[in-house]
Amino acid sequence: MGAAASTLLSALAGTPVAPAEAMVVVAHPDDETIGIGGQLRRLPGIAVLHVTDGAPRGLEDARVYGFDSWQAYAVARRRELEAAMEVAGVPADMLLSLGVPDQQACRRLAAIARALAGRFEERGTRLVLTHPYEGGHPDHDAVCFAVHAACRLLQREGAAAPIVAEMTFYHLGPDGPVLQRFPPDGPSPEVVLELEEADWEAKRRTIACHETQRRTLAPFTDWVERFRRAPAYDFSRLPNGGRLHYDAYPWGLAGAEWPGLTAAAVAELGLDPPPWP
Repeated sequence: MGAAASTLLSALAGTPVAPAEAMVVVAHPDDETIGIGGQLRRLPGIAVLHVTDGAPRGLEDARVYGFDSWQAYAVARRRELEAAMEVAGVPADMLLSLGVPDQQACRRLAAIARALAGRFEERGTRLVLTHPYEGGHPDHDAVCFAVHAACRLLQREGAAAPIVAEMTFYHLGPDGPVLQRFPPDGPSPEVVLELEEADWEAKRRTIACHETQRRTLAPFTDWVERFRRAPAYDFSRLPNGGRLHYDAYPWGLAGAEWPGLTAAAVAELGLDPPPWP
């Protein structure tokens, strides 16, 4: 295990954490590669959980890539993921999935939170690496909410909740999309890892395995991976000052719907309103 990777998890948690006690929780197959693809081969035993199956039920995406059903597209994305994670040294039995339809995670916030709480408790997870709340993709924000809500559920029951840390993806800046940087709203310092050439080559090979996502992943070329402890988000407020990248795309959610969806999930789960400590 490389020195940088071996200390990354402990630095984020503030206490020694082994890779087997950590879990990457992301929305889509390929998000793990964007966020931590340069480190995975150095973190034996880490689990990777995808909330969605990567296949929107509308067939526009599937047909673009030559599939006539969402089921066939989902199978292809799983096959690509397994190939990518083989390169990264993550065995298939460490790839977990909740199977939520792509672009529908925001409609299932409470169910996802409950499922994640169960997985964290079952596996003894002490550190979760996930999405920031940044308005990039509605599934990303939904996963962020669900991770934090899952931790709150565990705390309410007197169980140990994992520390939540974040990886970089994309958000809308004043001049357009900003890739692989955090929005400027987090109080936590960043842990910045510059990839060695061998790590970047492994990440490049991992990216190449996601063949259907080639155009989507092409801009993610930074040789740096950034991480930080998650802040206590107020999920009743829109992220990124209300500047939402996904409002320009038909990705299953208009930003104006978000506060109502989170309020309903908080009520269904019986939680106190966020922000949660």
